[in-house]
Amino acid sequence: MDMQEVRKIARERMKGFCRVCSICDGKVCAGETPGMGGCGTGSAFHNNIKSLKNLHVNMRLVHDIRDPEISCNILGLDLEVPVIAAPIGGVSFNMGGALTEEQYVKAIVDGCKESGVIGCTGDGVPPFIHESGFKAITEVNGYGIPFIKPWDHAEFDEKLEKAIQTNCSIIGMDIDAAGLITLAKMGRPVSPKGPEELAKIVEKIHGLGKKFILKGIMTVADARAAADAGCDAIVVSNHGGRVLDHAMGVADVLPEIAQRVKGHLTVLADGGVRDGVDILKMLALGADAVMIGRPFSIAAMGGEAEGVKAYIEMLKGQLKSTMVLTGCPSVKETSMHLISVPKSSW
Repeated sequence: MDMQEVRKIARERMKGFCRVCSICDGKVCAGETPGMGGCGTGSAFHNNIKSLKNLHVNMRLVHDIRDPEISCNILGLDLEVPVIAAPIGGVSFNMGGALTEEQYVKAIVDGCKESGVIGCTGDGVPPFIHESGFKAITEVNGYGIPFIKPWDHAEFDEKLEKAIQTNCSIIGMDIDAAGLITLAKMGRPVSPKGPEELAKIVEKIHGLGKKFILKGIMTVADARAAADAGCDAIVVSNHGGRVLDHAMGVADVLPEIAQRVKGHLTVLADGGVRDGVDILKMLALGADAVMIGRPFSIAAMGGEAEGVKAYIEMLKGQLKSTMVLTGCPSVKETSMHLISVPKSSW
């Protein structure tokens, strides 16, 4: 199964919810939430794309690098490529419901595992969203990362107990979901977490023998707070532009955040990554690995596990080719020297 076929099927299955555009930049789906678009004007979604597009890679070919190393270890996980499928749920109201939630999340988790990376599962309302995710992770003996939204104490603790039962080694919270319109409309609002409450959550998860990822960091202040609270990793993310209109693009804020906290915790980046070139750009800006959202959804909708595997194989080839053409020997040896900002963007 190739990506052309995957995208063709996805376009049919997601009709009315996602156009599966040749360039997924959020322009034609602006304001379509529920759906696959960004909130409001869609500018935050577009800013993710624009911030990466404004970076150019530096071609360099006078070197001896022919087979660059694209594997890495993230939070104790050996990944064949520094890619993690971002937590996305709500197939019925965001993607058209051509697959059930169970079919969708199983495609993500299984396809990632079979391709040497790892998939995250989402949370939300109705309960079958998190239940489907937990079931999929359990069926692969814990090889997945369940994300829990920033609910109040009782609901968070209840879902944390269920997540532990999946045998996973890492648990995440997408704190960037604190402003999700869809949840508020369902009468289940979520909220930010103060430093003390966050530290207690991290302590509880560490006490259960698990590592903790906090997703939704867009400032140095929040990154430092996450480090102080004991988080093992952060995800620099604006929730795909789905919660705060006019938010900055991830690639614009990533370098300073990475510079301030890298070495204290693992830095992941999620926002606008579409191909292997984008992966290298994010690594050059300071990320240890990337999360990818919408393209994984399209791959799963268009080909289930086989579609996910096809997408990951494409990313591996693109990343390796880009590293050869920029003289980068390993994903562990990336830096700002690989990229340039054209003067027209200054």
